[in-house]
Amino acid sequence: MHTFIVKKTDLQTPEAAQVPQLLNGMAAEWHGIDCLNWPDFPYRPKVAVRMAHNGEALFLHYRVEEQTVAAVAEGDNGRVWEDSCCEFFCQPANDDYYYNLECNCVGTVLLAAGKEREGRERAPQEVLAEIGRWSSLGRKPFAEKAAPHQWELCLTVPVRCFFKHDLSSLGGQAIRANFYKCGDRLQQPHFLSFYPISLPKPDFHRPDFFGLLTFE
Repeated sequence: MHTFIVKKTDLQTPEAAQVPQLLNGMAAEWHGIDCLNWPDFPYRPKVAVRMAHNGEALFLHYRVEEQTVAAVAEGDNGRVWEDSCCEFFCQPANDDYYYNLECNCVGTVLLAAGKEREGRERAPQEVLAEIGRWSSLGRKPFAEKAAPHQWELCLTVPVRCFFKHDLSSLGGQAIRANFYKCGDRLQQPHFLSFYPISLPKPDFHRPDFFGLLTFE
């Protein structure tokens, strides 16, 4: 199983657009989101993620190369998983709650919490507003473009955005998580994961297949 160590910086939380430069300076390692778990969906775009934290916030940087790209969802907490979408699911405390942070290629996010797929509680607007976003494709929605695209996405996520818990820091913790890349309604639907998922059909809402992230 992959080892994913999340490096720590003492710098203040940057703007999302500054995350690539920060992670370059930290020599943060890229990890491929490349587990093709379901043969019925054979398309495998090139996807990688790297991550760091400063105690107060997480910094996520995705890098994607795919044949088509779309950002149809017009607002936060919408159906972003149907677009070109990168996702981070995590279980930051020792209970059954996990969070799904899903973001399409222009930084439109969905954040929800719960113990299972059904009945999840979506984050209120004041929480969503605290998530910093930057995309190399800009921030405006657009219909699917049928041409190869390379794009990058950065998020800054304060730990207080894990709104069902009172977390002061993830520093020094090992939490269970997984990363995904999907595009349910693209011309080539796909469902990739970082840690493998052994199920007969696509399902990301399975914390039993989360792996470990170790936070410095």
